[in-house]
This record gives sequence, C-alpha cells and structure tokens, in this order.
Amino acid sequence: MLTIREYNNSTDRAEVIALWRQVFGYETAHNDPALAIDKKVAVKDGLFHVAAEQSAIVGTIMAGYDGHRGWLYAVAVHPERRRTGLGAELVRFAEAALARAGCMKINLQLLASNEATAAFYKSLGYSVEPRVSMGKVLHVNGPEAVWPNE
Repeated sequence: MLTIREYNNSTDRAEVIALWRQVFGYETAHNDPALAIDKKVAVKDGLFHVAAEQSAIVGTIMAGYDGHRGWLYAVAVHPERRRTGLGAELVRFAEAALARAGCMKINLQLLASNEATAAFYKSLGYSVEPRVSMGKVLHVNGPEAVWPNE
C-alpha cells in the first residue's frame, strides 16, 4: 500500500539520499542531497513529503512557500514506479498542501532540454511562461560554509 507522508529525518534520510542520487545524479556541491535535506529540514515548514510503499521510499516531493508564490522541488520517482501515476499523485499532494497554506500560484524549474519532464508537468496543467530564470550559487552556504571576514 502506498502512503504519502511527511519526511522523517531519522527513518527516511538514507533512502531519500539514495533515491535522489539515482534519479538526479547531483554533480554540484550545492545540490548535495544530504546538504539539501539538512537545509529543508531546518525550515520546519512541513512541505517535504515521501511516498512509501511497504516501508520503502519510492518517491519524494519538496515544496516551498514564501507567502507570495509556491515552488515545487525534488519530485523524484523510483525508476521502477514511473508511469504509474505516482509522480502526478505527489504533485497533487504538494499542490493541496500549498493551497492549504494560502498559495495562489506555483512555479517550478526544469532544464529546457528535459522534454519528457516538461510534458509530464503540462499534463498536470502547468505551462511554460515567458520568463527568464536566473540563479546565483551562494558558496558561503555550501558544504564548507564559511562566512568571509567582513
């Protein structure tokens, strides 16, 4: 039986890290799964969920909400569970959690070359918006976080 529930750091951590490494690869330090989990858990917003099937983690979703806009992150589905509706179920679960928090609009980012994932989100009602996505890595918050002397 499949259950979607809030992430539990003491029981889920190792499996989530393994799943993310398998699904996402993560080649840059700021995307290290252990670091991402630590930073999300520290926020304590209740928007990090796992899909468990017979105690095995088969999917994850993280969401964020800043009072203006919601975001979806780390939507991961174990390769053996893809094309079963689990990804859609995880997204809908996070959408409901964001709606309960008062969120009116959800955004997400994906690589422009990831056509299969774009098609998945389009099937759930998301659309490409005329925006430029910009980013900046703050190295002071990476794995060796050290603030420079001021």
